[in-house]
Amino acid sequence: MYKADVPFPVYCHECWWSDKWNPLDYGLEYDFETSFFEQFSNPFYYGHFRFNKEVYEGKHEPIVAKKLWDKVQEVMKERGRPRHKAKNEPQAYCGLISCGTCGMMVTGEYKIKTQKNGTQHFYTYYHCSKKRRDMKCPELGIRQEVLDGQISSLLQKVSLPPDWAEYLTDRLEKDKTDSAQSVSALVSENEKRIKDITVKLQRLLDGYLDQDIEKEIYRSEKSRLLSEKKSLEEEISRSQMKQKHWLEPMEKWIKDAQNIEKIALNTDLFAKKVCAKEIFGSNLLLHNKSVRASAPNFENSLANSGETAWATLRAAHSFVNSKPESFIREPLIGFAPMTSFLPRTCSAT
Repeated sequence: MYKADVPFPVYCHECWWSDKWNPLDYGLEYDFETSFFEQFSNPFYYGHFRFNKEVYEGKHEPIVAKKLWDKVQEVMKERGRPRHKAKNEPQAYCGLISCGTCGMMVTGEYKIKTQKNGTQHFYTYYHCSKKRRDMKCPELGIRQEVLDGQISSLLQKVSLPPDWAEYLTDRLEKDKTDSAQSVSALVSENEKRIKDITVKLQRLLDGYLDQDIEKEIYRSEKSRLLSEKKSLEEEISRSQMKQKHWLEPMEKWIKDAQNIEKIALNTDLFAKKVCAKEIFGSNLLLHNKSVRASAPNFENSLANSGETAWATLRAAHSFVNSKPESFIREPLIGFAPMTSFLPRTCSAT
């Protein structure tokens, strides 16, 4: 069976089953630092050899035929494919909606349905992640197309109609003019006081140099005047910054609110997610295959308390056809966004 000059020991049947041979003799040529499949991919088996990442023709006798080696490579390639299921890619609305029954996050899942004739249909479903251990969530999944339509409808309810935007822009321009006049008057008055203090400081220095004022009195008065001057300078800076502090965000909010209608009618799901996240935060719930903004479980949320610009705009939309337009445009607390950077007294009304 084996040639006489084989480079390894050959044992008869009786010796093989006895303890007279060392099984490690057959493993000396095995490289434990190389994987199993890599060793069987070595071209040395069919008469070539690899050196420095390059293949050369060898002069040794091939161990197997090239055809057999190629077939082994095909088998290893086929059997080496991963057997696990393909990982679902993150879907557009993941991380946006919570389950209205158990409170867990809603996740997306990609499904492929194959008919008997071989036709394949591709769907994306959103459903509760069902990670709550103390209950079995009964909520069912919802198709992405249906969910997208519901989110688009919610976004349209907080869009700013063109006539409302025009009205707010006009009122904002009026507030901007009034604010500029008020700030200008304050700045002029404080600058005059700063000039007076500068004159006093110079007179104080002259009196000290002429030795008409004692050193302790000079230091005390100088410190008081410098402190007053610094306070006036900071008041000027604060008044100028305060004007931009709410006017510029208000202008941006009006533009964003006008653009929501376009986003809601678009097919860009990720743009809708970003917009919905900014408007509703974590207050979107999926219950009975229907998405709603906020819920009884979130009574203290900003969206329910009316302390966000978007909540105020949703409330204004709810009054359409039931309240006069003057009531909608000029509610008691104003229609302007009241965010963390907009004081409650700042309003476009």
